[in-house]
Amino acid sequence: MPAIESAKVLIISTNGFEQSELEFPRDQLRAKGATVHVATLDGKAIKGWEGADWGREAEADAKISDVRADDYDALVIPGGQINPDLLRVDDDVLELVRTFRDQGKTIAAVCHAPWVLIEAGVLEGRDATSYHSIKTDVKNAGAKWHDKEVVVDQAIITSRNPGDLKAFVSKIVEEIEEGKHDRSVA
Repeated sequence: MPAIESAKVLIISTNGFEQSELEFPRDQLRAKGATVHVATLDGKAIKGWEGADWGREAEADAKISDVRADDYDALVIPGGQINPDLLRVDDDVLELVRTFRDQGKTIAAVCHAPWVLIEAGVLEGRDATSYHSIKTDVKNAGAKWHDKEVVVDQAIITSRNPGDLKAFVSKIVEEIEEGKHDRSVA
């Protein structure tokens, strides 16, 4: 059971991430002592989406195809509409998500990011939440959808929107500190 101060967290994202949904978890987890890396599709900085326009850049530490789940304790996927829609069609992303699942490590997705979990096949039979507009997608993937700020099912953490980020980060810390989870079929 790693303490958050010794944990390594991987955030995967691309252009069009919801600004706060990358920055808040990244900054809060770093403030708690975790090592946090951001990996992007091409290993280059990415631009967020804030309000009705493009936001700030986030620096990248690595290319998604070059990172290994073995090196991390948790995976975080920010939402927004653009970011998860682009991530969910990338084979390296989907394989990485499945590997985190298979290793029993914490996986956290907020807003529209459960789209990535759906495409990777990790939500079936699980309790989950999401941004309300993809509720039907989550249900059609075989998950039981809940309208709650954060839902956890065997260290798979989902939240609805930027207003839930404080609870989202608290659950990430809690699940990391619990250690690996046995993910038998729900």
